[in-house]
Amino acid sequence: MADRVRKPEWLKIRIGANERYTETKRIVESHCLHTICSSGLCPNRSECWGKGTATFMIAGEVCTRSCKFCNTRSGRPLPLDAGEPVHVAESIALMKLSHAVITSVDRDDLPDLGAGHWARTITEIKRINPQTTIEVLIPDFQGRSSLVDLVIQAKPEIISHNMETVRRISPIVRSAAHYETSLSVISHIAESGIVAKSGIMVGLGETTSEVEELMDDLRSVGCQIITIGQYLQPTHKHYPVAEYVTPAQFDSYRQIALAKGFAQVESGPLVRSSYHAEKHIVQ
Repeated sequence: MADRVRKPEWLKIRIGANERYTETKRIVESHCLHTICSSGLCPNRSECWGKGTATFMIAGEVCTRSCKFCNTRSGRPLPLDAGEPVHVAESIALMKLSHAVITSVDRDDLPDLGAGHWARTITEIKRINPQTTIEVLIPDFQGRSSLVDLVIQAKPEIISHNMETVRRISPIVRSAAHYETSLSVISHIAESGIVAKSGIMVGLGETTSEVEELMDDLRSVGCQIITIGQYLQPTHKHYPVAEYVTPAQFDSYRQIALAKGFAQVESGPLVRSSYHAEKHIVQ
């Protein structure tokens, strides 16, 4: 068995707590909210919760897929909670968020793959928090444009769908999603006029030219925002890290992406899909 790649100094995470972090943590835990901050072992949880922001995960905490990079539990999910859309909207009001980020597990077990629940959640957030802007990070809905339309019609400000990795590695680490399907979802979002966003991980064994090809593919379908972060292996059972990409290379990726026409780019070792999401809203 090959030796694991050692984690470099620049990936050390600052752990700290302030009053806002403590209050955000209390709200999340006392309201039994599912957040990708916790289930995804996000390295930026301390920073984001310290600013009173969190990424809510709807449709339960069990995913019907089992991607090799993801720490979210997979298996047979429970039925949808009909009260969740209002519950999440009320929690956003309690946290006084000016910008909310929502994601979900994949629900391939449902006839509409959870799209209707997505639409109801966005609608309730807007009803209870009319001043709050919304970014949603959606599944691929198996590429069914009619289901993506349900989310589009609810009118969040940004719709994101992650490519996750380059074309060659995608079938190795994604359990059911397909590279071309993801591109078609992003294209459909962009064609609707809503801001389209995507995120990728590096350090899975991709080459720089493959990352640039992915950027070109995203720009060709109208993607405007991209996030690029280091893949971190959640447990020894997950896909191994091939390399830890240097901060200098992340900066290079940022400059390349901007030169290719992306309006906004977040690129760094600890960047995740919703990192600095509030900055991506154009007022």
